[in-house]
Amino acid sequence: MTDAAGVRRRTQELLAAQPPAGTERLDFLRARFDAGLAWVHFPEGLGGLGLPRSLQAVVDAELEAAGAPDNDPRRIGIGLGMAAPTILQYGTEEQKRRFLKPLWTGEEVWCQLFSEPGAGSDLAALGTRAVREGEEWVVNGQKVWTSSAHLARWAILIARTDPDVPKHRGITYFVCDMTDPGVEVRPLRQITGEAEFNEVFLTDVRIPDSHRLGGIGDGWRVAQTTLNNERVAIGGMRLPREGGMIGPVSKTWRDRPELRTHDLHQRLLKLWVEAEVARLTGERLRQQLVAGQPGPEGAGMKLAFARLNQEISGLEVELRGEEGLLYDDWTMRRPELVDFTGRDAGYRYLRSKGNSIEGGTSEVLLNIVAERVLGLPAEPRTDKDVAWKDLAR
Repeated sequence: MTDAAGVRRRTQELLAAQPPAGTERLDFLRARFDAGLAWVHFPEGLGGLGLPRSLQAVVDAELEAAGAPDNDPRRIGIGLGMAAPTILQYGTEEQKRRFLKPLWTGEEVWCQLFSEPGAGSDLAALGTRAVREGEEWVVNGQKVWTSSAHLARWAILIARTDPDVPKHRGITYFVCDMTDPGVEVRPLRQITGEAEFNEVFLTDVRIPDSHRLGGIGDGWRVAQTTLNNERVAIGGMRLPREGGMIGPVSKTWRDRPELRTHDLHQRLLKLWVEAEVARLTGERLRQQLVAGQPGPEGAGMKLAFARLNQEISGLEVELRGEEGLLYDDWTMRRPELVDFTGRDAGYRYLRSKGNSIEGGTSEVLLNIVAERVLGLPAEPRTDKDVAWKDLAR
């Protein structure tokens, strides 16, 4: 079974054995995973069939037409977009079989313990420490900007295991159980009024060595897999024409002719074209993924996503005039997902300010594009060969 017809037959067999109308949602998702139709490019036994990634679209179309439930990908985006590809590439067979299925079905939510108060843009300077004691690691430190930490069962975590080597070389990558003693999650209220992000404090948290991904001290290389996938997940998501932020402002323009001006018209046209170019570029990027792992090009997509969201949401507020200054609800909430199009213009304007920070700041991503895509000379780095413990902090 290597072509679309074979994948379609297998999908129809799943639907016949587990009719969506008469099957519990979770039971259907588990059966879909076991049939290799979760992500067809993954290996057999791990939710896939070892087929080209492009054939996933065949499966998705058949299931959507049949009214089958999905796994609510927006709610579990960190698991799907970051943890899963990292576990697939660096995990042991035991780790893959333990984590991938409940991750994909949404039974276990994941979060990302990377950023720190003193090491945001310079992630490699992180100070959270992991000290080995026998077959366990004792972790102490603080993480910040942690989406979904209040919902998560598991976290992907990077910590410093050797302070005597340069900062990129002394990091190790772990899977952390968020229910373990010593893990404290505190809400981090944002400019939108809600607390989608969190602070996470780690106090003598014990992680078994069996939950390490990759080699000791090799965490930075493992983290690059996560980060490259994260940027594609954020900036290269699949959208229909006028999907995302450009949709609401285009609808307002059509529905409210009394708000139009010549200047706003010109700006809307420019942003509409740029949004469509970004959408098509994202489609091309996903096609390139069929042939291999995501590369630094994802940084360019993430850059475009952040800039466009901020410019489009600003235009929408201006277009609405006094209405654009209203805000629907400042209630402190801890949401399960970010809903850009389900809230009002004020929410979109405020929330988009975080797009140039989360998933790598725009300044850092510009450096990545310059150095790794365009081949420009790297910026001078005086700390490259200095032990982490000797760095000024």
